[in-house]
Amino acid sequence: MNHPLAQKINLINEKIGSLCALLILPMVGVVVYEVVMRYIFTAPTSWGFETTTFIYGIHYILGLSYTQLHNGHVSIDIFEARLPDRKRTILGITTNLIIFFPTFACMTIFSWSYAFDSWRNWEHQSTSWGPPTYPFKTLMAIGFTLLLLQMLAKLLQDFSNLRYPTEEVQL
Repeated sequence: MNHPLAQKINLINEKIGSLCALLILPMVGVVVYEVVMRYIFTAPTSWGFETTTFIYGIHYILGLSYTQLHNGHVSIDIFEARLPDRKRTILGITTNLIIFFPTFACMTIFSWSYAFDSWRNWEHQSTSWGPPTYPFKTLMAIGFTLLLLQMLAKLLQDFSNLRYPTEEVQL
């Protein structure tokens, strides 16, 4: 049985992840432009490298929750794969509650603090281009928030699966 809140969180992260995947296109455009300017016209930009870094950072941080939704993060499942479904679900709940949820709750709280400090100080990069960093730090906090929500969705779904187990079809 699907938990309704988990379904909503999954839908949000699915849409954000799909849109976030498109960030690879402007990033490639900036890299190609920088390479052409640098090696063909011998006129490198002052903003190309940082822009690429910012776009990739946004792509990465907003993609974390999408990857979590699709179970794409690296895991070692040598023991987990041998467990029956119910025990695997209990192990998942336990590790999420003890290790992952507290860790990413702290990461979320600290990233919002980091973003608020950046906005308060109108922080900019200390480079020749000097772009503002507060929007990017805010996106980082949003990314960790989405990841934490996705972990919550997984926990809700796991608890729901324990309460209403699906019947396994035997062939």
